[in-house]
Amino acid sequence: MPDTPSMPRFIFGSVLLPAAALLLAGCEPAAAPGGHGGFPPPLVTVAGVEPKDLPVAYEYPAQSAGYREVEVRARVTGILERRNYREGALVKQGQSLFTIDPAPFRVALARAEADIAVAEARRAQARREVKRLRPVIDARAISQKEFDDALSAEQVADAEVNSARARVNEAKLNIEYTRVQAPIAGVASRSAVSEGTLVSGPSVLLTTVTQTDPIYVIFGIPDREYLALRRDVEAGRLKLPEHGRFQASLKLADGGVHSRTGAVNFTDVRVNAQTGTIESRAEFPNPDGALRAGQFVRIVLQGAVRPGAIVVPQRAVLEGPKGKFVYTVTADSKAEARPVEVGEWAGEGWIINAGLKAGERVIVDGVLKLGPGAPVKIAEGTAEQPAQPVAPDGGAGAKGKK
Repeated sequence: MPDTPSMPRFIFGSVLLPAAALLLAGCEPAAAPGGHGGFPPPLVTVAGVEPKDLPVAYEYPAQSAGYREVEVRARVTGILERRNYREGALVKQGQSLFTIDPAPFRVALARAEADIAVAEARRAQARREVKRLRPVIDARAISQKEFDDALSAEQVADAEVNSARARVNEAKLNIEYTRVQAPIAGVASRSAVSEGTLVSGPSVLLTTVTQTDPIYVIFGIPDREYLALRRDVEAGRLKLPEHGRFQASLKLADGGVHSRTGAVNFTDVRVNAQTGTIESRAEFPNPDGALRAGQFVRIVLQGAVRPGAIVVPQRAVLEGPKGKFVYTVTADSKAEARPVEVGEWAGEGWIINAGLKAGERVIVDGVLKLGPGAPVKIAEGTAEQPAQPVAPDGGAGAKGKK
């Protein structure tokens, strides 16, 4: 029979087709309720959006300076006879620091005193002359010119006496100036001249005296940061301390923190054209002399507050073609991409200026597995709290870290 050889082939094919269908059916994954493409929704952790007042700290490099720094100069010209203080030691106001040879000034005083004696003698003679001529002029025995000349001579003698007395006072003052005194109390620096040097008056610097209690700390606020601060204040995103008096603390060069706090008491109205910063100054008590003028430190300003600030963890903020965005969880447990406007860093979180509101849930972990509209499942017991603000190493929030 011609068809006999083909019968086994037909029977074999009929058996294989149902078997292959059963095998494929066994490999197909079971459908998961609520899944995406048949897979279970990914587990994510979320952080609740809770606006709260956020303290802000600003940190800048700074340098200490004396509360008062006075140059000590002689007021008279002469030979420096001796130094009367220990270099680097505390001195009191009015304490003698240097002595200039007073001998030439004593001679000048003696000469001025002699001149005043001569002037007083001439004045006495002129007064006697006027007294003698007064009854004579009444009798018309002399001319009016002669009497007027006598009166003028008396007036000139009075002026000469006054001039001589002024020279005496000047000579006495110069003798006092040979004792160069400390104008303020503070620490006296090293002597700039040595004994035996001719000191040509105020043109020669002898030393400096620096008052270090209290002590100033000078720092500069970058112009762009100052403008950003002003914009935040005007927008209501930042509240400054009353009268702008920030409380200040210091970080020392060795990493330690100064034990005393101070306050900002001056901010310049000008911008330094060379550094692009606005000079500011804080004042610190320094009774133990722990701070010295000229030290390099870092100053931390505190007292500003961001009212109702929203902070989310940094890893929750993603970068897209149109800018930064976060994923939020909708009411039906789906991921929603939300564009946000970020501000500064605050510890380990971003400050969100716009795009989020209270009560929303931001996805923190698991964002790399998501897409807009993807269903999600919140991991139980793993919801995070908003990032807590801390004082960063580089400034308030994280200035300059965007």
